[in-house]
Amino acid sequence: MAADKPLLIGVSARIYYPGTPGIAEAGVWTKTLHYLEQSVAHWIMRGGACALMIPAVDSDSVVTRDDLNLNHYAAALDGLVLQGGNDVAPESYGETPLDPAWHGDRIRDRYEMELIDAFVRAGKPVFGVCRGFQLLNVHFGGTLLQDINTQVPDSREHRRLTHYERHLHTVELVPGTRLAQLYPGLTRATANSIHHQGLKDVAPEFTVEARCPDDGIVEAIRWRGPSFVAGVQWHPEFHDPADTVTFDDGPMLQDFFSAARAAQGRK
Repeated sequence: MAADKPLLIGVSARIYYPGTPGIAEAGVWTKTLHYLEQSVAHWIMRGGACALMIPAVDSDSVVTRDDLNLNHYAAALDGLVLQGGNDVAPESYGETPLDPAWHGDRIRDRYEMELIDAFVRAGKPVFGVCRGFQLLNVHFGGTLLQDINTQVPDSREHRRLTHYERHLHTVELVPGTRLAQLYPGLTRATANSIHHQGLKDVAPEFTVEARCPDDGIVEAIRWRGPSFVAGVQWHPEFHDPADTVTFDDGPMLQDFFSAARAAQGRK
């Protein structure tokens, strides 16, 4: 029976390009690498599902875009997680970089947007983490703050590289949303914060489910369309289940998996 099969969750690839500053270009580093961050894989596995990375194709690949049919992945898998990584390219939402350092990754943007389309068409759930959360907003018609500190000068600090996932702040759940329903009685929680970009214009048909109460920066969104599409700005994969201080991702992850099981049952 479908209920007895393990969930197969696809994860978009993070992409390393040769010549990335700070890495000596020798051996494998002379190649384009697609990779799945261990913590993301373990987060999915911790929920009882199998994690499978979905490859990307660019103009320099041996195979062509025609050789990679993302609809096949959407048909075979039960859900999609968009992991974090490089900035979303400003060109993806009709802007140009305010700083060369914020040029983003247009190749990955296009690849992940095609993935989103394929899984949404298939009625499969999509969950975005950090960059994935931002890309969902862009894909459905929203825009981003290229750098929060620059464009919202009175904002709180949302990234401290020396602390990485240990940099924390409060998030406030919006009453009446699905996210709030998953956490009855909880209005505020502590989450990690590892981002310098954020949502500017929220995409049409998206509901804001959490904000940073200190400056109003959006921390969670959900699509009001016919299938499950949601995301959070923080990194739930870094939560230690034994940690009672930071946001417990368990109910949120199982809600995503429930939508995946429903999609699995429709196969």
